[in-house]
Amino acid sequence: MEVFIEKCAGLDVHSETIVACVIKGSREDDVYTETETFPTLTKDLFRLLKWLENHEVTHIAMESTGVYWKPVFNILEDFFDITLANAQRIKNVPGRKTDVSDAEWIAKLLRHGLIEKSFVPPVDIRELRDLTRLRKKWIGHLTSEKNRIQKVLESSNVKLSTVISDVFGVSGRKLLNRLIEQGYVDEADVEKDIHGKLVPKKQRITDSLFGTINEHQIFLIRQSWQHIEYLESLILEIEERVDQLLINYHDELQLLITIPGISKDTAAVIIAEIGVDMGQFPTSQHLASWAGVSPGNHESAGKRKSTRTVKGNPHIKSAMCEAAWAVSRSRNRWLANKYWSLAARRGKKKALVAISHRMLRVIYSMLLNKEPYKEPQLV
Repeated sequence: MEVFIEKCAGLDVHSETIVACVIKGSREDDVYTETETFPTLTKDLFRLLKWLENHEVTHIAMESTGVYWKPVFNILEDFFDITLANAQRIKNVPGRKTDVSDAEWIAKLLRHGLIEKSFVPPVDIRELRDLTRLRKKWIGHLTSEKNRIQKVLESSNVKLSTVISDVFGVSGRKLLNRLIEQGYVDEADVEKDIHGKLVPKKQRITDSLFGTINEHQIFLIRQSWQHIEYLESLILEIEERVDQLLINYHDELQLLITIPGISKDTAAVIIAEIGVDMGQFPTSQHLASWAGVSPGNHESAGKRKSTRTVKGNPHIKSAMCEAAWAVSRSRNRWLANKYWSLAARRGKKKALVAISHRMLRVIYSMLLNKEPYKEPQLV
């Protein structure tokens, strides 16, 4: 078998140890192999770096096992060409398995060019990815706390949500604050706190706030309300850091928000998850498959058995589905018409994934060619 890399190493990474195997030589009959085990403390990772340099290693491969590969990658990425491999695609043949044999197997595959690189974005994109994922987590907690307050209000027969569409809007927040502070809200308080379209509903709002709320329930609401305020301050801090990181990607951000249904926050998630260099993906179909919005391909004996989507990146998939749902509610848009046409025949869930697939392939072309979105002509 042809040798592509003469001096390479395979790393079998665990939480406490790293087994490194170096293979050197241009011919199969003249191969030098050496294996050594290193702890995963930072000082030992630098010792691993020195050991690899002494062996004049140029290329390294390792599995993407949990988060254990990240500190190793961060220290070695500036010194070697690192291939992060999908563990499922480089499984060894059945038999006796040890960490040493795993490291040697990875090194052999790399030596013969049989490992496909996983997508690892640059440092600033990785930082942006951490922030957008954390923001999504905090927003989930925020929604849970709001639902918890709604539950307490309903259990005390405070029917504010039946009169006000957004209980946590400007007027709703003022009323909730007054309810927490006083334990009740009278008609004069309602008149002071509401504005705009809610003014004609003054009497209904006053009636909806009259319930059986007691001190215990007010305490529960206060606890959730303080948590909501804290989460909102955290989200605000994250968004400020996200804006700082997006300064270097201003042009790509402006391109993405030209697509209907994609807001600034969604565009930030897209950049964080797929980056801006589309050279990482051979085609738009590869990107759609990596994101998990591409139809599956399960065929046997000439019969197509299943077209279920494969598992992909859940973060970009959820962001694209949100964007697809947003564009479905717009008017006179080609994507919206396509969604409702598919929904009528295949159902809303399948239509949502199909539009996500279409939008992601459009994004690939836009970022590749640096062109804004162009609305197709409606037929």
